[in-house]
Amino acid sequence: MIKIGYLGPKGTFSHEAMLEYTAGKGLYKHYDYSSIPDMLYSVQKGEIDEAIVPIENSLEGAVNATMDMLATEMDLKIKAEIVIPIRQNLLAKKNTVFSNIRNILSHPQPIGQCRNYINSNFPNARVKVVYSTAGAAEEVANGGDDSAAIGSITAAEVYGLEVLAANIQDGDKNCTRFVIISKGDAKKTGTDKTSIVFSTENKPGSLYRILDIFSLWDINMTRIESRPAKNQLGRYIFYIDINGHKDDDDVQDALTMVKRKTSFFKFLGSYPQFNCEVQ
Repeated sequence: MIKIGYLGPKGTFSHEAMLEYTAGKGLYKHYDYSSIPDMLYSVQKGEIDEAIVPIENSLEGAVNATMDMLATEMDLKIKAEIVIPIRQNLLAKKNTVFSNIRNILSHPQPIGQCRNYINSNFPNARVKVVYSTAGAAEEVANGGDDSAAIGSITAAEVYGLEVLAANIQDGDKNCTRFVIISKGDAKKTGTDKTSIVFSTENKPGSLYRILDIFSLWDINMTRIESRPAKNQLGRYIFYIDINGHKDDDDVQDALTMVKRKTSFFKFLGSYPQFNCEVQ
């Protein structure tokens, strides 16, 4: 039995992603966590075998908690990815009057994804940030009739709420990429992606020389993100995704060169690429 953790409680988008990832596999036992760090530390300590965590959203960008933990806190690998469409909804207790809503609750990411909707429809509402969309739904279910949560259809079903408005996210192409974290590597499939993180010397052209390596080996780079190095103001670490597996000859040669030219380098994993087309 494989133990997998997700950002709970039931009804979160992480819960939905976990159910989709494990569907039909039948050998999984699910555990919910209240934070990404707690979940990843459980993988590190061997309490669970895998964790599914969000890493980026098409509207709000990177999930910094995941990226920072993978880069500096622990030695874990990305073994798979899954991308799910995100449909945000305004959830409230049954018979709630739309015009009476004074409080909007959700996780920071959905609030950011629905910023235009909130400002247009509830300009005077109090926006309360909570640790998960499901937690917001639960609080609304147990509270008064002047509050609403932003979350999933699943959250509405779990906590007995009505959907007052559907698909309220600011963009139609809203999806979130989740990665599955474990201690082991994934097998090569032929359609793979590789993730790394590194930092460069603080000299002109340092980053360009690293990125040029992938161009020289004709390797497609699909993502680049920067985060503060947290050890000195103005220093950054860079997260990069490229097409290919670490055991491919060209990827292996390119990564060898990158290691030589960086002041810090960490391999985050090679894993099957997931293709997502949001309708």
